[in-house]
Amino acid sequence: MHELAVAQALVEQVESVIDQHAASAASRIRVRIGPLAGVVPDLLASAFPLAAAGSRMERATLDLVDAPIKVRCQACGSETEAAMNRLVCGACGDWHTQVISGDELLLESVELETAPSLTPES
Repeated sequence: MHELAVAQALVEQVESVIDQHAASAASRIRVRIGPLAGVVPDLLASAFPLAAAGSRMERATLDLVDAPIKVRCQACGSETEAAMNRLVCGACGDWHTQVISGDELLLESVELETAPSLTPES
């Protein structure tokens, strides 16, 4: 399953974020996925608990956010939403477009937990 490898890479990336901020764990992870990213969100959601087992994010909530497909028209310059199998300009109908959104797989945010600071007793 391709999504398991993606989930394992996500766990590694979040572990790095946890280390960078000297946190104890991650409690919420938000990932933006476009329909052209080549990842099935439901399969990623199923694979994540397996990849996160035993890690500092095993109790984290995984939020998957849909990214719409957007194209920029090379003919008229408009930026419009498009369908998966119909990447044409929504303004003029031209097929000379460039995908500007919808192909991403992006770690948007991580909510971290920090250990309570120890203060010396007086």
